[in-house]
Amino acid sequence: MESIGKTLIILGLFIVLIGLLFVFFEKLPFGLGKLPGDIYIKRDNFVFYFPITTSIIISIVISLVFILLSKISR
Repeated sequence: MESIGKTLIILGLFIVLIGLLFVFFEKLPFGLGKLPGDIYIKRDNFVFYFPITTSIIISIVISLVFILLSKISR
Protein backbone atom coordinates (compact mmCIF):
# COMPACT_ATOMS: atom_id res chain seq x y z
CA MET A 1 0.00 0.00 0.00
CA GLU A 2 2.88 2.35 0.68
CA SER A 3 4.15 2.15 -2.90
CA ILE A 4 0.69 2.94 -4.28
CA GLY A 5 0.57 6.10 -2.19
CA LYS A 6 3.99 7.22 -3.40
CA THR A 7 3.03 6.47 -6.99
CA LEU A 8 -0.18 8.51 -6.70
CA ILE A 9 1.71 11.46 -5.20
CA ILE A 10 4.30 11.40 -7.99
CA LEU A 11 1.59 11.05 -10.62
CA GLY A 12 -0.35 13.95 -9.08
CA LEU A 13 2.74 16.17 -9.10
CA PHE A 14 3.38 15.23 -12.72
CA ILE A 15 -0.18 16.18 -13.70
CA VAL A 16 0.14 19.50 -11.85
CA LEU A 17 3.38 20.26 -13.69
CA ILE A 18 1.80 19.50 -17.05
CA GLY A 19 -1.18 21.71 -16.12
CA LEU A 20 1.15 24.57 -15.23
CA LEU A 21 2.95 24.20 -18.55
CA PHE A 22 -0.38 24.49 -20.37
CA VAL A 23 -1.31 27.58 -18.36
CA PHE A 24 1.95 29.41 -18.96
CA PHE A 25 2.48 28.25 -22.55
CA GLU A 26 -0.87 28.84 -24.22
CA LYS A 27 -0.12 26.74 -27.30
CA LEU A 28 -0.27 23.00 -26.88
CA PRO A 29 2.59 20.97 -28.38
CA PHE A 30 2.28 19.12 -31.70
CA GLY A 31 -0.77 21.10 -32.80
CA LEU A 32 -2.96 19.62 -30.09
CA GLY A 33 -6.12 21.63 -29.70
CA LYS A 34 -6.40 22.42 -33.40
CA LEU A 35 -6.75 18.96 -34.86
CA PRO A 36 -9.34 17.89 -37.43
CA GLY A 37 -12.34 16.74 -35.44
CA ASP A 38 -12.01 19.38 -32.72
CA ILE A 39 -15.25 21.36 -32.66
CA TYR A 40 -14.86 25.15 -32.78
CA ILE A 41 -17.88 27.41 -33.30
CA LYS A 42 -17.53 31.18 -33.23
CA ARG A 43 -20.51 33.52 -33.50
CA ASP A 44 -20.94 37.21 -32.71
CA ASN A 45 -21.05 36.98 -28.91
CA PHE A 46 -20.43 33.27 -28.48
CA VAL A 47 -17.49 30.89 -28.76
CA PHE A 48 -17.81 27.13 -28.26
CA TYR A 49 -14.76 24.87 -28.31
CA PHE A 50 -14.80 21.13 -27.71
CA PRO A 51 -11.46 19.38 -28.42
CA ILE A 52 -12.85 15.91 -29.09
CA THR A 53 -9.94 14.57 -31.17
CA THR A 54 -7.36 16.09 -28.84
CA SER A 55 -9.11 14.48 -25.85
CA ILE A 56 -9.05 11.07 -27.53
CA ILE A 57 -5.33 11.34 -28.36
CA ILE A 58 -4.45 12.46 -24.81
CA SER A 59 -6.54 9.59 -23.41
CA ILE A 60 -4.72 7.05 -25.58
CA VAL A 61 -1.30 8.41 -24.55
CA ILE A 62 -2.19 8.36 -20.85
CA SER A 63 -3.56 4.81 -21.18
CA LEU A 64 -0.33 3.67 -22.85
CA VAL A 65 1.73 5.28 -20.07
CA PHE A 66 -0.31 3.45 -17.42
CA ILE A 67 0.01 0.15 -19.29
CA LEU A 68 3.77 0.66 -19.55
CA LEU A 69 4.04 1.54 -15.85
CA SER A 70 2.04 -1.53 -14.85
CA LYS A 71 4.26 -3.81 -16.94
CA ILE A 72 7.42 -2.24 -15.52
CA SER A 73 6.24 -2.54 -11.92
CA ARG A 74 5.58 -6.30 -12.24
